[in-house]
Amino acid sequence: MSKIVIISGSPLTPSRTDLVLRHVESLLQKKGFSIAYVSVPDLPPADLIGARFNSPAIQEVINHIKSADGIIIGSPVYKASYTGVLKSLLDLLPEDSFNGLPVLPFMVGGSKAHLLAVEFSLKPLIYNLKGIPTQGIYFVDSLIDKNNPDNPIAEVDCELRLQRQLNELIDAIETRKRSPELVGSFV
Repeated sequence: MSKIVIISGSPLTPSRTDLVLRHVESLLQKKGFSIAYVSVPDLPPADLIGARFNSPAIQEVINHIKSADGIIIGSPVYKASYTGVLKSLLDLLPEDSFNGLPVLPFMVGGSKAHLLAVEFSLKPLIYNLKGIPTQGIYFVDSLIDKNNPDNPIAEVDCELRLQRQLNELIDAIETRKRSPELVGSFV
């Protein structure tokens, strides 16, 4: 069974980002994936602010990533980038934490004006951690229904884009498992 780590960088729960990531978790579990869900607000603030690399909570996140076959990172757009709380966590990870893993970047923003935040903020971070980002997905938050946690995506086109992106991630995981010699060749 393949394992995917989902990292939610939303400082608030519940949030639209968290709702969609929980929906993604459910979809992937139905496809037989094991999921480790990491929500940054659930981590001890003192560990994040104090840069406690060796804290048990941070080490648990690192161990989840080490055993993962793929990663999904989600964040709302704050100041045209990912959140500071997400950055606090990712700064505590070793530089090669993603080590050739396929990573699906996911962002939610208030308008289409921040569409490129995935390309210009989240993907460079994934490359820095030696991951291989997939195309990625961006949702405008008005298309997410906070009142429907079972299926929070209010538009069919958005759901189809999400399904395509999940299939891209799954294909990348399967390719990596079939051809481990390719690991790191894209980074």
